Amino acid sequence: MGCEDTVTVEVCDEDDFRDGELREVVVAGYPLLLGSRTRFSARGSRCPHCGAPLWGGVLRGNRLRCPCYGSCFDIHTGDIEEYPGLDCLQCYQVTVENGKVFVTARIKDLECSVRVKEASGRCLLNTETVLLLGGGVAALICAETLRQEGFTGRIIMATREKHLPYDRSKLSKEMNLKPEDMYLRTAEFLDARCIEHWAEREAVSVDVQRQKVRFKDGSSQKYSHLLIATGSHPHSLEKPGADLQNICLLQTPEDSKKILELSTGRNLVIIGASFIGMEIAAFLADKAAAVSVVEKKEFPFQSVLGPQVGGVAMKMLQNVGVKFYMKEELSELKGEYGKVTEVVLQSGIKIPADVVVVGTGVSPNSEFLKGTPIARDKSGAILVDLRMQTNIPNVYAAGDVAAFPVALLKGKPSSIQHQQVAEAHGHIAAFNMLKEWKELHTVPFFWTTMLGESIRYAGYGKGYTETVVKGSLEDLRFLVFYIKDGYVVAAASLNCDPMVPLIAEVLWSGRQISKEEAEACDINSIPWLAPT
Repeated sequence: MGCEDTVTVEVCDEDDFRDGELREVVVAGYPLLLGSRTRFSARGSRCPHCGAPLWGGVLRGNRLRCPCYGSCFDIHTGDIEEYPGLDCLQCYQVTVENGKVFVTARIKDLECSVRVKEASGRCLLNTETVLLLGGGVAALICAETLRQEGFTGRIIMATREKHLPYDRSKLSKEMNLKPEDMYLRTAEFLDARCIEHWAEREAVSVDVQRQKVRFKDGSSQKYSHLLIATGSHPHSLEKPGADLQNICLLQTPEDSKKILELSTGRNLVIIGASFIGMEIAAFLADKAAAVSVVEKKEFPFQSVLGPQVGGVAMKMLQNVGVKFYMKEELSELKGEYGKVTEVVLQSGIKIPADVVVVGTGVSPNSEFLKGTPIARDKSGAILVDLRMQTNIPNVYAAGDVAAFPVALLKGKPSSIQHQQVAEAHGHIAAFNMLKEWKELHTVPFFWTTMLGESIRYAGYGKGYTETVVKGSLEDLRFLVFYIKDGYVVAAASLNCDPMVPLIAEVLWSGRQISKEEAEACDINSIPWLAPT
């Protein structure tokens, strides 16, 4: 490469930069992230997951955590260490001469601040086959990690859907997208890494003795290692009139498009104030003629975020015309000419409805495992250990379909339906398939987006007994700590970035945050959470 393809720029004085500082600098018109942790490093300045500026992130040790969505990167190598996000940060050369800090970079690397990790291909001499059931992020990350770690055997990703792996969170957040706009990887990307993608291939049984999976089309496939990452499915209505037309579940891009088209200019009723239900209500508030939400509890997503945060979300949607029927239950659905026209509640209230969306929870896609010795809990979730290993050798599970030991529940198995958790599962499963023994070590992190505002949540607050609220719920700027047994088990925030990512990093480190510390904190300055 010629000199004209490389630039060297002075970016700051060495003495002006303190250890642990993150600063955005500009090189040849491109923003970079300059950081110092014992030595200078220059990386891409935007999170590969969502484009969030990393200069406002959390740097603890060598780990840099995105201020918005929780992705973590090694500040020195740029490698991704925590999901969501698929790729690494681009790396640039830093030198210090006579007290001046210089960055040297190739123009093509400046143009693309995201770095895709190098991966192996297929070697026909390697006869091992890894079979991944499911086409979501858990299976995708498992396949990519295997190749990144040098696995040269056969990798098959079999899914009942017709699409390449896509960002499922966008189904309810951005309902006007085409399926290909949601794809996480292209077919060319998978082909280059010799990852076979079998679309519309649904598994119907697993023979663990013969290590063989049979599919709905009558075909079968043997495996050396099996990952079950088949996800979950939404609960259907079991009420009179549930068989009427225009009663929808949200599972695929086609469902998302259908709901948008049916709802535009018409009366939409959403059964269940779940995260998906609330996001749909927010997206369609200015598109439907009317949006109504029916929920058994007093507040939206009350069991996870509690009445305070749920109340804030409800008020936000009420302000744009969404009507709520809380502490109400569906009685029946009425219709004309086979299409739904009305929702009738047990209280007798009748709501006009041209389309009904059901968002009352999900169940694991594990019915095809009946009759196998693969252990599952009462909900049907597959029980795994911290290596994502089931009770059957060479059989792993990941994502929504898996129940794993949760550290914040003192190791009690639970199923957590977060994209970030599913990605972490797939990553860990891959290492253990390769006998590079690793155990899951992550703090659950998710966000819900409504009307341009994002509520972020980290930890696992199931069974929390009290909360500590800092900031102002009314002003939409708050940080809520969820307390159990005197310690923080989770936190949620709105317009307080990067507080939740910072708390996630503290919890990840194993440090406990007491109720007293939460009560004493100032959301503008939290010294006991300061980077170390």
